[in-house]
Amino acid sequence: MAELLAIDDLVAGYGEAIVLRGVSLRLEEGRSLALLGRNGVGKTTLVNTIVGVTRRMAGAIRLAGRDVTALAPEKRARAGVGGTPQERNIFRSLTVEENMTAVARPGPWDLARVYAMFPRLRERRGNLGGQLSGGEQQMLAIARALVTNPRLLLLDEPTEGLAPIIVEELLDALGRIIRDEGLSAIVVEQHADKILGVTDDAVILERGAVAHAAPSAALRADAAALERYLGVAPR
Repeated sequence: MAELLAIDDLVAGYGEAIVLRGVSLRLEEGRSLALLGRNGVGKTTLVNTIVGVTRRMAGAIRLAGRDVTALAPEKRARAGVGGTPQERNIFRSLTVEENMTAVARPGPWDLARVYAMFPRLRERRGNLGGQLSGGEQQMLAIARALVTNPRLLLLDEPTEGLAPIIVEELLDALGRIIRDEGLSAIVVEQHADKILGVTDDAVILERGAVAHAAPSAALRADAAALERYLGVAPR
């Protein structure tokens, strides 16, 4: 497969504070990556640096062979980087459908396809964003990212704070988006058990650096690594 994302020796943070310390990773077209680690290790910072909203001190980022290191966030979005931040950032005063049509770009992901993926959104398409439940808002945030038709989908803690039944619904949708549709994705998640069954590969960050990398299935079966890096007790 062709290489979609290449990150080399990335050093980044906020102001004078360094959070990422020499991060390097690769993601092939059509592959998905779980980005794991305890709180405060740099997961969100890495996603934000790919988007272009942090301060990069060193290193390079390439998307499909193109150096995007110096590009502004909106230019990276046009190049194919899309995603959902932790805050979701939906338009609360617009309807579900207006939220999507306001950002949509031409491509295979259109309203019909998104509604097929998230039937709840079809049912709520006339509701304002602020009238949705937390789980529905997260579905809308992901749907908004999809209709921009990104080459790389970035999801930051998509299941955080949601009821278990909604988590299962979202994980099922993510599995179809990533595996069945083949959309390249990086998913930030604190809880490995939620995401390792969905993604192809996994990277664990520790103190702003890559501490462990493995296929998701292998990490899921590696009780020692899960306990060491994530504090997951053996079953």
